Amino acid sequence: MAQPMIDVRNVAKQFGANVVLKQISLQLPAGRVMGLIGPSGAGKTTLVKAILGMEKVDSGTTTVLGTEMPNRQIMQKIGYMAQSDALYETLTARENLRFFGELMGVTGTALTSSITHVAQVVNLTAELNRRVSAYSGGMKRRLSLAIALIADPDLLILDEPTVGIDPELRQQIWAELRQLKQHGKAILVTTHVMDEAERCDELMLIREGIALAQGTPDDLKQEYAVDTIEQVFLKAGRLQDENHSDR
Repeated sequence: MAQPMIDVRNVAKQFGANVVLKQISLQLPAGRVMGLIGPSGAGKTTLVKAILGMEKVDSGTTTVLGTEMPNRQIMQKIGYMAQSDALYETLTARENLRFFGELMGVTGTALTSSITHVAQVVNLTAELNRRVSAYSGGMKRRLSLAIALIADPDLLILDEPTVGIDPELRQQIWAELRQLKQHGKAILVTTHVMDEAERCDELMLIREGIALAQGTPDDLKQEYAVDTIEQVFLKAGRLQDENHSDR
């Protein structure tokens, strides 16, 4: 069996008395999209940072592309889109893409071609020569996603990639993610938008740092005898609350 692109084993993390992640495990193979689903504050971003080696875990291990994290060289092989945009506002979008592309080792005609492609994916072609300081919040999100895609990485980790993006472009972005998956890329996406959960191959539902449920969307709906992922989440949450109150 091929080694997973992401392999998280029994990861736990707390800040003071606040438990943020509780014995989380997940494996993401190539050619799959995994969704981390849960409300704000559920622990999704902390888990992403733990996977990237940006957050030190209290126990457990995170292995990415066969290497235990943190590891700076591996970070260069990951297309990462953070929840908050890290852009150079005094530069144009094109200059941002060129800077981050070169940082990821893409140069020359390959970089020029990649800038053209990712700008089309996020619908920014006409705005490439504008300074980022003149961009709206949604445009900045789109540029951040383009930067994550610029080096055509084998692994994409996208933290709330479609926040502030209109529905039509959201469909376009998911179409691109499906295409990347078909080319063998592994994609980890966090979201609190339940209809996006249906587009993932595999889901982990997180609440209060606990993995409530894990599986394909169809398997989860069947297991909880409901019609939507939102209902799965609500039912799994109720069962968790009942288990707590029984103790």
